[in-house]
Amino acid sequence: MAISMKKVDLNKKQKRDALLNTAFELFTTQGINKTTINNIVDAAGVAKGTFYLYFKDKYDIRNKLIAHKASHIFSIADAALARTDLTDLEDRIIFLADNIIGQFNDDKSLLTFISKNLSWGIFKNELISSNDDSDVDFYNIYKILEHSPKAFKDPEILLFMIVELVSSTCYSTILYNEPADIEHFKPYLFDAIRQLIRSQEVMA
Repeated sequence: MAISMKKVDLNKKQKRDALLNTAFELFTTQGINKTTINNIVDAAGVAKGTFYLYFKDKYDIRNKLIAHKASHIFSIADAALARTDLTDLEDRIIFLADNIIGQFNDDKSLLTFISKNLSWGIFKNELISSNDDSDVDFYNIYKILEHSPKAFKDPEILLFMIVELVSSTCYSTILYNEPADIEHFKPYLFDAIRQLIRSQEVMA
């Protein structure tokens, strides 16, 4: 019975992953507005009813897809951070940002998709909150600020500013080399992140 249930769960995961991967391919090649649910299910090779077992509509799969892709990005960065001996809060956040920037630089279609579609509402609802659709618990990232020895005026607002700063500036510097290429720009970005962190710190 247990083996049978595992097979059922695996089959469900495979179908859901197929829908997510297909949607990502279509969204990044022909755009969300031009992509229909029929396009997604036909390309994924699943029944239309299967789509609605996992997602409400194409905007719901977009949001879940952002969570799915961002989850993978953050899990790689978080795993890399765990292999370091960094203890300083600023250094740890800069390390995460640098790792994520590297991933974006290697996969520009992913950068384009996330930068165009990531809103704070999606980030907070789909990423930070624990839910069955996330591949990792994004609270592991959030708690770097919340559980830091340093106190901040509002950890959520600080995280929002860092995410927005990295996302928006990476889009221009990686895709268009404006106002400079990413390697030239990173020192300025990291200095700005450090200044943000310090500006929000509550002094004892």
